[in-house]
Amino acid sequence: MLAPTRILVPTDFSEYSDRAFGQALDIARQYHAQVFLLHVVHEDIHRGNFEFTFPEEVVQGIKNSAIARAHTGFQNQLDFFPQAKEVQVVTNVRQGIPYDEILKEGKERKIDLIVIASLGKTGLAKFLIGGVARNVLKGSICPVLLTR
Repeated sequence: MLAPTRILVPTDFSEYSDRAFGQALDIARQYHAQVFLLHVVHEDIHRGNFEFTFPEEVVQGIKNSAIARAHTGFQNQLDFFPQAKEVQVVTNVRQGIPYDEILKEGKERKIDLIVIASLGKTGLAKFLIGGVARNVLKGSICPVLLTR
């Protein structure tokens, strides 16, 4: 029987991610597990043509701004769920390809359950699993709980 102790919840701060986080918190409370809330700043934000036209300071400012927005997003998400105070929640921001960074975080933190929204901000089609969730599901070495 699965009794998780370390739960990873990737978030893009959408309503779908909120639902996944809520479910992860319920599971964490039941099993006294730790929750790792992860946001990935997509590499496309800091990779592209503007690197060649803007000074490095401007590019670094854009990266820093995205990271700062993520920390604000974490705080808003934690404030939205009062039950988060009953569980140890660790937040982290990574930069790169989202599904790749989620899988790396899972291995590095020895995660035993990933709770991820089947859709994110991109929306996609209502009945399709999002690309990030699909790739996490395919690449994960631990169980993955997809939420709606």
